[in-house]
Amino acid sequence: MLAEEMTTPARIPDQLLDLFQEPALGHVSYLNGKGQIVTFPMWVDFDGEHVLTSSPVGSRKGKRLREGAQVSVSIVSPKNPWHWVSISGHVVDVKPDENLAFIDRMAQRYMGTAYQRRTPREIFTIAIDRVSPTQSWG
Repeated sequence: MLAEEMTTPARIPDQLLDLFQEPALGHVSYLNGKGQIVTFPMWVDFDGEHVLTSSPVGSRKGKRLREGAQVSVSIVSPKNPWHWVSISGHVVDVKPDENLAFIDRMAQRYMGTAYQRRTPREIFTIAIDRVSPTQSWG
């Protein structure tokens, strides 16, 4: 574990779980070494408790996720811009993407094909501390 899990994790409302089924990019933000906010569009998944994302082994992004484990993830539906969720959390685990199974699953969802770059990757598990859901807009 990279950080202690908080006592009661926040929950993503059921009506927003479809955001993890459609090809809606997550915008993952964290602080860089200079204390500046950095945001990357990334493929994200939800395992029923945690948000998951991945990065190539040795990447700067991966290094910061390991060192500065506080993150924010926002997801907006490509079908309806008023259907969204914003999540704050912290990285609690990093593990290898064995046989690139995770990134292949994400590539199928987002692109309809296997992931093309066959280089080692790692999966980041993000515990959810706070959820700001869509209101009754749109």
